[in-house]
Amino acid sequence: MKFLKVGRVAIITRGRYAGKKVVIIQPLDTGSKSHPFPHALVAGIERYPSQVTRRMSKARQQKRSKVKPFIKTINYNHLMPTRYTLELEGLKGAVTNDTFKEVSQREEAKKNVKKALEDSYVSGKNRWFFTPLRF
Repeated sequence: MKFLKVGRVAIITRGRYAGKKVVIIQPLDTGSKSHPFPHALVAGIERYPSQVTRRMSKARQQKRSKVKPFIKTINYNHLMPTRYTLELEGLKGAVTNDTFKEVSQREEAKKNVKKALEDSYVSGKNRWFFTPLRF
């Protein structure tokens, strides 16, 4: 699909992460051997950062700005693209098809994604991506 490009923000509509926002890292229109359907490698936010106010201490603000990420391959049918895009250089090489072969690689990739997302959140860009969906 031509609108599911790298950096596009989408919302997951099915499964464990339904209603969570993700950013597409690698779209695979033709599918692969292990997943013979069009899908995308995505990185998303499992636990969104909490609200931060000015009167909180620095330590408390840092603690509340933490993000819990996840990485996953998701069928295009279960992705709803949004009009938003995310420019995250740190995510580009973080997740590949080989990442899912071994647990240690997954953990490493998650750490990279977490760092990239938290840096982006603290810098104040893409506010919408870091707020949970309300419905």
